[in-house]
Amino acid sequence: MVHGQPGRRPTPANRARSARRAPPPTDPVELLATPLGESGLPGEVALRRAGRRLDLSTVRDLLFHLPRRYEDRREMRTIAELRDLPDGATASARVVVRSINVEQTWRRRVQVTKAVLVDESGEAEATWFGRRFIERRIHAGQHLVVSGRLKQRGFSPLFDDPEFSPEDGTEPLHAGRIVPVYRLTAGLTAARIREAIRAALDRAGLMYGEYLPADLVQAEGLEPIGRAIDQVHYPASLEDRDAALRRLAFDELLALQLGMVGRRRQRGRTTSEPVVVADLRDEAVRAAIETAIGVKIGRPISLTADQVGAMAAIRSDLARSEPMLRLLQGDVGSGKTAVAAHALALVAGLGRQGALLAPTDLLARQHAATIGELLAPLGVGVTLLTGSLSADGRRKAVAAIASGQASVVVGTHALFQESIRFADLGLAVIDEQHRFGVEQRGLLEAKAGGSAGTSGDAARAAPHILLMTATPIPRTLGQILYADLEVSDLRMAPSGRLPITTGIRTSLNLEGLWPFVAKEAAADRRTFVVVPLIEAAEDDAATAAKDEALRLHELLGLPVGLVHGRMKPGERDAEMRRFRDGETRVLVGTTVIEVGVDVPEATVMVVEGADRFGLAQLHQLRGRVGRGTEQSYCVLISDVTMDDDPVAWARLQAVKDLTDGFELAEKDFELRREGDVLGLAQSGLPRLRVASLQRLDHRELATKARHHAEALLDPAGELPGETLAALRHELTGGWLEPIWSGDPASGA
Repeated sequence: MVHGQPGRRPTPANRARSARRAPPPTDPVELLATPLGESGLPGEVALRRAGRRLDLSTVRDLLFHLPRRYEDRREMRTIAELRDLPDGATASARVVVRSINVEQTWRRRVQVTKAVLVDESGEAEATWFGRRFIERRIHAGQHLVVSGRLKQRGFSPLFDDPEFSPEDGTEPLHAGRIVPVYRLTAGLTAARIREAIRAALDRAGLMYGEYLPADLVQAEGLEPIGRAIDQVHYPASLEDRDAALRRLAFDELLALQLGMVGRRRQRGRTTSEPVVVADLRDEAVRAAIETAIGVKIGRPISLTADQVGAMAAIRSDLARSEPMLRLLQGDVGSGKTAVAAHALALVAGLGRQGALLAPTDLLARQHAATIGELLAPLGVGVTLLTGSLSADGRRKAVAAIASGQASVVVGTHALFQESIRFADLGLAVIDEQHRFGVEQRGLLEAKAGGSAGTSGDAARAAPHILLMTATPIPRTLGQILYADLEVSDLRMAPSGRLPITTGIRTSLNLEGLWPFVAKEAAADRRTFVVVPLIEAAEDDAATAAKDEALRLHELLGLPVGLVHGRMKPGERDAEMRRFRDGETRVLVGTTVIEVGVDVPEATVMVVEGADRFGLAQLHQLRGRVGRGTEQSYCVLISDVTMDDDPVAWARLQAVKDLTDGFELAEKDFELRREGDVLGLAQSGLPRLRVASLQRLDHRELATKARHHAEALLDPAGELPGETLAALRHELTGGWLEPIWSGDPASGA
């Protein structure tokens, strides 16, 4: 007899609510939108609770909770054959349960379920620790297909915590087939989610309505969507799995291209007031920026040819009535801020407003200070608006923005707030643009209509947009992904910059490093030390920021600063100021150092546990030094070897050998493991679940998807007619909606 837990017995009220609850819908379309907790699927209570942690709320979400990988468990072996396999091998067998019992171990008093399994060739065992429910699912005399890891114990092989499916005429789910492996969470077992997905497929998956035009499906040789959804979870063969994945990859790439091409066409139909600047004014702004930079670094400089070219392209874009949408991608320290300041000054010089959006408070403050210095000779002031401002400071900033007195505004997400209205926003610059989605960009664009928001000036409400990134996108990806914007590259380093010397050290080969850091400090130069963690974890050997700051303080006998992401912005900024001003000459931190820190006196970057960082991230960190006139150094500390992790090792070697961010972007593309959606996260585009632009065949699919997107969309960027209604619905309310809408946080 099974006794309920105290307090869990059904009350009359609970029984009444259960009786009143409507049965789950039988119509497949209705079922797709049904919450998991009301779906009637196996384990619906567990699905509802655990689903929140996996972003699964409806049956549709469950159907598109795609496998992370597959295990081919089709090959059956006899028990005699299992004895010849090495310890730790994975195998499958058809067996009969001779006996099953539950024991309790002496250590920790954990219950273990043991079964004796037999076939015509011999006997094996199976054990499950802490899974008492196994006893209720298996009984003596039952025929099973068992798959799992083997342990060789004398003459009887042992299945360690195997999965199994009964041989009762139903389709096996866990063994004896190609088995999907899903991302799980606490309270959701592999067996439970497979059973739930199989039930959802039977009730709605195979009947999932086709949303692509029939001629497109036929022309590209695609699987029907219902069959693709079924076979991506439970493929009958590897060929069926690949065909299903190809269909879903194509759909993702088509949604991506429809979104980009559609937005470009819609933007082309939008007007914006041209910003026409005389040659003399343009030359004066450039000369003032050159002078300001020279004063800051203590020597005259000239803008690079790349900077001048980008400024000319932006000036030309601003002069058109079609709003600019241009990406400025430049290597670390290539001078993007100077180009942005030039554009902002051109707009401000005509009495209009410009805004620069930064992802963090720290970076916004850095930009406000830098752009303020560059534009001060022109008499253009900069207004800062971030969430950390005092109430009085915010009130004054908001009033200045609304009145038009703030000609250049630098801010964070605070600029999106409903209370913020610009008098006449002509240009929006978005830095680290991959941190912001299309929707957030739209929120800023909507601020251009003036304080009324519905005035007659709304026709020119679309401001010009300049996007910036310090992480160049590989050329191959750029050809596919930049369907909705123009691109300017800054590849040349500003004149006078010395190449940064980069080396790799192991943790046992640091002789001379810290004395050198002390010597640099004595010469009023600065050192960054970056570590992967804030605090040490018991199961992680990585040095923690707090521990390392204390250790270096004791080792060097110097004040050591500390910054990390959990600090309040004001505290972090104060620590940065002390470092910049020389009160502390060694700064330990996590990757918050990656952006927003411009200290010309910084000459040494030490990255501990460097193999834990991505290639682009390492290059960004290295770019925090080498901004002055002294020789600078980057030291990557890692014990990883080529045998340990060939990809991480190659990544470190690439950073050591290459200094050009564009070359490193190509190398990063080459080194990414299959399954990483390279470029999308850093480009501001949504993550994909199936398509991988690292694969040549998927890049070819993307090209085909672009062709179809161009043909399907009308001149206004819309999908016209009733024949495309199903596709419109899938893009606006189905599994493709996050990709089509351009949300960079979407995907798995």
